[in-house]
Amino acid sequence: MLKLGEKGTILQRDKETYAIAPHIPCGVTTPEQLRTIADVAEKYQCQALKLTSAARIAIVGIREEDVDAVWADLNMSPGHAVGLCVRSIKACPGTQYCRLGLQDSLAMGIKLDEKFHGYELPGKMKMGVSGCTNMCAENCIKDISLFGKKKGWTVMAGGIGTRKARLADVVAEDLDAPEALHMIERIIDFYAENGQKNERVGRMIERIGLETLCRAVVA
Repeated sequence: MLKLGEKGTILQRDKETYAIAPHIPCGVTTPEQLRTIADVAEKYQCQALKLTSAARIAIVGIREEDVDAVWADLNMSPGHAVGLCVRSIKACPGTQYCRLGLQDSLAMGIKLDEKFHGYELPGKMKMGVSGCTNMCAENCIKDISLFGKKKGWTVMAGGIGTRKARLADVVAEDLDAPEALHMIERIIDFYAENGQKNERVGRMIERIGLETLCRAVVA
């Protein structure tokens, strides 16, 4: 039997109820899925639905005895909202919807989600993909991120949005989509091999130096 933590639950402030945040890749959903989430929240008399910074919809105030039934009724993946792994991939509308988009951030975000979401690492990892230099996916505080320009993708690494914040460093520029994906894979592999327990990518860069990372991952 799975433990509560393995069911994607997060204990709430009252120490009695839980929240869950079903996985919604890059925040793209459907009317049917939204209706299901709303219906389940009403059925189990949940306290709130909260749009999260990771473009999920958290269902707040679930009784412990209802957790399994809630997941069964949702028929959605719990995803990986906690743990030392790749968590959310935040993506802006990009060229699919935004008039300012220069690269297809949603397509890139979905590829990253399919390949890396839940991938276990020394520390937690958040990613951002923006279709232009406005960086609506908050690239500067993501562990790994990309933003689009006319000539291609710029890859950044090392952003941290915590109390001791750190802005991301540029690792490579003007990459096409396959090159950008390969670069991210190399950064993740390097971090998996060289990061210390609970150490974010940015702290690793501070410890070893940006030049060391770039020499290892830039072909």
